[in-house]
Order: sequence, then C-alpha cells, then structure tokens
Amino acid sequence: MKLRYKAATADGKLSQGLLDAKDIDGAAKYLREKNLIPITIERIDNKFWNNLPFLKKFSQADLVLFTRQLSSMLSSGLTLFRALEILKEQMQNPKMAEVVMSLINEVEEGKTLAQALEKHPQVFSPIYISIISAGEKSGLLDKVLLRLADNLEKQAKLRSTVKGALMYPVIVMILMVVVMSIMMIFVIPQLTVLYTNLNVELPLPTKIVVGLSNFMIAAWPLVLLGGAVVIIGFRKWAKTPDGKMLIDTTVLKLPVFGKLVTQTILAEFARTFGLLVGTGTLVVQALNETADTTGNILFKNAILGVAKQVEKGVTIGDSMSYYPLFPPLIIQLVKIGEQTGKIDDTLVKASEYFEREVDQTVKTLTTAMEPFIMVVLGIGVAFLIISVITPIYSLISSIQ
Repeated sequence: MKLRYKAATADGKLSQGLLDAKDIDGAAKYLREKNLIPITIERIDNKFWNNLPFLKKFSQADLVLFTRQLSSMLSSGLTLFRALEILKEQMQNPKMAEVVMSLINEVEEGKTLAQALEKHPQVFSPIYISIISAGEKSGLLDKVLLRLADNLEKQAKLRSTVKGALMYPVIVMILMVVVMSIMMIFVIPQLTVLYTNLNVELPLPTKIVVGLSNFMIAAWPLVLLGGAVVIIGFRKWAKTPDGKMLIDTTVLKLPVFGKLVTQTILAEFARTFGLLVGTGTLVVQALNETADTTGNILFKNAILGVAKQVEKGVTIGDSMSYYPLFPPLIIQLVKIGEQTGKIDDTLVKASEYFEREVDQTVKTLTTAMEPFIMVVLGIGVAFLIISVITPIYSLISSIQ
C-alpha cells in the first residue's frame, strides 16, 4: 500500500515522503532501519476518483526535470540511490514524487534503473527505458541522461510550435460556431416572430437561416446525440487498420498541413534514431523502437521496412531510398554518416534542419491562415447580415 510518512533524523531534522509497504508496522520498521524516527505514518486515500485517468497526468516538464536533475547529480558523484532520494523531495507533482519513491524502493532491492522504470510505462516510454538501459551497460548513465534531457526539451519545443500554429484557427472556428449557435437559438427566433407579425415576404437567404434556426431549436437533442454518435464512431473507426491508413494517408496529402506533419515526423525520427544509435543501441533495434514514435502508419511501415532490409545486410541509406517518404537530404546524410562512422551526428544535423523547416512552415502557415480565416468569417457574417436586413429593407421600401 501507498503510505505517507513524517520522520525525524538523528540530528532532529524533519523528513517526509511516500513509500510502499505491506502495512504501517512494516513502514515503521523500514524507517527505523534507515535511522529515522517515525512521527506519523498514514495511508494515502485510494478512493475511486483518485484513480481516474485524467487525475494521473505527468507533464513533459516533470520528465525533463527528473532527467536533467538526475544527470547533474550523478555527474557530481552522488550514487543513484541518493540522487533519487533528493529528487523525490524536489518533485512538485505528487504523482511524480510517488513514481520516484517507487524507483527508490526498486533500486534498493537491487534492480537496475531501467528495470525500475519499466513499472511506470505511463511516464517512461520504451525508448526512454532502452536508452537508460544502454547508458547503464556502458557506464555513461550521466552523459546519456544529459543527451536524453536535451532530446526531450527539443521534442517538447517542436510539439509546442506545431500546436501553436494549429491553436489559432481552432479557437477562431470554435468561437464562430458558438456565436452562430447563439444567433440561431436566441436572435433569429425573435426576428422570425417580427417578420411573421409584419407579414413580410422572406427572401431565400432568410428562409435558409430561419429553417436552420427552427431545426436547431426543435431538434437540438438529436443534433447533440447525432454529433456524439458520429464522434464516437469515427474514433473507433480511426483505430482500425483501414481507418488509420486512410486518415494518415490523407493527412500527409493535405496542402501545407501535410508538409508540416511530414517535417515534424522526420525531425522526430532523425533525433530519436540518432540518440538510440549514439548510446550504443543496435541499428535494427533502434529502427524498430523509433518506428513506434512516428504516430503515422505510413512512416511506421517504412521504418520497419528499412529495419528488415538492414537486417538482411543492406545499408541504412540504401534501404531508405526504397521509400519515397524519406527525402533525398536525409538519405544522403545517413549515407555520409555510415561512411564516416558518425551516423548519430549526421542524424542530429538532419533533425536540426527539419526543425528549422518546421519553424518556417509554421510562419508561412500562420501568415496564410489569417487572411483565409478573415475571408471565411467575412462571408459567414455577410450572409447572416443579408439574411437579417433584407426583409427589413424590403418592408421599408414597400412603406415608402
């Protein structure tokens, strides 16, 4: 069970944290063995809502902080066990502190750090664990952790850049839908009553707007239910092999967006593959592990295909040339890296190139989206205004 404790050290200082134990007596015994005097030991409330998935979030920042701090402590000469103990006190996220406490217990029992990390797949990805394992075997865990922290920060920055580019149009579209819904539900019905009382002949645009308004008011439960059914059905279909293949293929063919997604995947691939190879992971194993990070079935199949070719004795660069998804630049850099024996360095350069391309594409996309969104909003607002004003204008003209 999970327990929270407060204890005093031999010199009177207060120590507190989390630990795993069968019962409170076992926890007290464990603390005394550590030369700590137990003050309070209490069971952590393990109610249903504390186990809900959305309450068990671990941010990328927590992982980066853990990785970089652990690297610094190991470089300064601290043992892994002592470094983890210090890290446990520094974790601001209580969930992350629980994870570090679990790692401490596992390491104390004689397990390697990689073996301890395997018990927390929701925090540490298979690639993360593989890199840590390679670092432990090579005796360069501190240096591997430092490279891993740099990699995680670049990964977070890249994803933040892409999300930032997509956030603006999404927010505008949501606001437009909200405003239109308010108009249809509250404003248009009032105008409809006015037009009916005045016996005004409604033009076609007004009839369309009034019809949509009446439909939304009368059938809003069906609209919500239908929307929910469509969303759930689409999500289930998207997880099927055929659905994922069609969606991923379509995404890569989209104007501008497809290019942005491709550049992002290539940057992630080059950085992760280079990091794995640089830490001593076998090339075939590195390719197989990197394939799962792309998030696109076409790229995943291509990378797995490259791994199979390499396993048969074909070079990485020649294997990649069979797949049009890989641009000539990255293929040439990989071939150069194979010839010089520095493939990890050339892959890092490739990732930096694609990251710059992502930044440029995001700037282009943002610049192009603004006038496009303004045009769409202008057309929608103009149609709504014409629909509302035309009957009133007709009425005034008939009176005159």
